[in-house]
Amino acid sequence: MRAGVAGTGHLGFHHARILRDLAEEVVVYDTDSKRQAEVSAELEVQAASGLEELLERVDALVVACTTSAHHGVVMKALQAGRHVLVEKPIAASVEQAREMVRAAADGDLTLAVGHVERFNPAVVAAEPLIADPLFVEAHRLAPFGPRGTDVSVVMDLMIHDLDMVLSFARSGVREVHASGVSVLSHEVDIASARLLLETGAVVNLTASRISREPMRKLRFFQRDSYVSIDFADRTVEALRLGDGSIVPVPVHVQEHDALTAELSDFLSACRGGRPAVPGEEGLRALEVADRVIEAVREGQRLIGSGD
Repeated sequence: MRAGVAGTGHLGFHHARILRDLAEEVVVYDTDSKRQAEVSAELEVQAASGLEELLERVDALVVACTTSAHHGVVMKALQAGRHVLVEKPIAASVEQAREMVRAAADGDLTLAVGHVERFNPAVVAAEPLIADPLFVEAHRLAPFGPRGTDVSVVMDLMIHDLDMVLSFARSGVREVHASGVSVLSHEVDIASARLLLETGAVVNLTASRISREPMRKLRFFQRDSYVSIDFADRTVEALRLGDGSIVPVPVHVQEHDALTAELSDFLSACRGGRPAVPGEEGLRALEVADRVIEAVREGQRLIGSGD
């Protein structure tokens, strides 16, 4: 299968690097011709003169450009009959994401979303232990950097944990309460959200891109058990109540590269089947993230009005 990459920034570079070993041919394209030439030369992959040529030369496309460009690139790819893996968030708006999902369904094409944390070895190892969470706590903190600041920290970082909570809990969201502020960019840089799921579970999430020390942890509290995932260290801590005392649960984490697993899953889905994170689930995460952002804005309006 011939694979293309639209956008050769940080993530696009690594997509192209890994695809060299998974696809028959790799072709890249970027609106920044200098960056495109650098990546093409370094990775020894082909370069296209434009998006139209890129789509003519590939069977499947990875979209790793800025979020604001996702919709336009993905729609052109789907209209050309190409399978697509689009980086998270799936689109800049819920309306755009819905249109993309409909187009993929109408064309009987694969539309996968790059929620790469789903493929983290620690997540894969912890998944069998998570059945019916009652309380969930997430912290995703990172030092400030210019990459990703075209969207709020909710879309940049928190959406990872929103996606996983929705996947593990298998539940809709009944209520959303959130607050957040802009500190070093024009978008919200730190946010806290509290969700009430339809199952009755409570989810507290904190995301920051202005923290001194990084942290990426997700904790699940269930009846008689506890599971903690450390995404950075790729470790899982699990405890359960047994014979009247709390005992550790051994968890074996099988090491693998998450991005390679994601791309392998995508290419496999292109040949027939369903990707691990289909467009519908990317849309679902975006819908909840959108509700979080609206709750943040409502809080800011109340503060501004003095109510």
